[in-house]
Amino acid sequence: MSGHSKWSTIKRKKGAKDAQRGKLFTKLIREIITAARAGGGDVNGNNRLRAAVTAARDANMPSANIDRAIKRGTGELEGTTYDEVNYEGYGPGGVALFIDTLTDNRNRTVSEVRHILSKNGGSLGEAGCVAWMFDLRGVITLDAADLDEESAMELVLGAGAEDFSMDDGNCLVYTGPAEVATVREALEADGAKVIAAEQSWIPKNTVEVDAKVAEQTLRLLEALEDQDDVQRVSSNFDISEEVLRSLGE
Repeated sequence: MSGHSKWSTIKRKKGAKDAQRGKLFTKLIREIITAARAGGGDVNGNNRLRAAVTAARDANMPSANIDRAIKRGTGELEGTTYDEVNYEGYGPGGVALFIDTLTDNRNRTVSEVRHILSKNGGSLGEAGCVAWMFDLRGVITLDAADLDEESAMELVLGAGAEDFSMDDGNCLVYTGPAEVATVREALEADGAKVIAAEQSWIPKNTVEVDAKVAEQTLRLLEALEDQDDVQRVSSNFDISEEVLRSLGE
């Protein structure tokens, strides 16, 4: 099981806790503001904004909060401007890390990201040190309880997706990064149950790690995502079924 799949599952399990702390809403609002600033406030004409608004609705964010965030992004309301900054580095065992942030203070963010990495057995690298290992793609996770390989293929191709894989009771659907919202809507129109939809940096190749490194890496990923400015963390680690059982997940 790749690190992306495993970590995405853990994030969904801890999502309610994040929402209680306000962290999830903070991250979603920043994404809406940035998407509206970059492509305008028309949800139908801005795919990134449409995906961000859909994710906010999935998290039960009030419509008023969503509308205010859009207006802050378009300049109709005053608000903070966030810069998109990516950081690259290494985790325990040398696994690659690609970290997306939205920040209003680059110095604060890089300092905190560096501290989290060093505290958890990782290190910050130079720009470009691991980016070549990843491709940005859209990933839509479906409940595969009623899907087999053949029915999943028919559903996915009919929705205009690029590829899919079956993993741990879910179907992972891959699209171009700008097509997440469009493909999601097509899948839902055909009766699919969408669990999550996001852009993610998918590793071209993965590195299998032992139980100790897997546990350290998952702890590091959680610490990074608990940092307010961090929107998304991607890694190329892979966990075998035997290691998963040893971790008790």
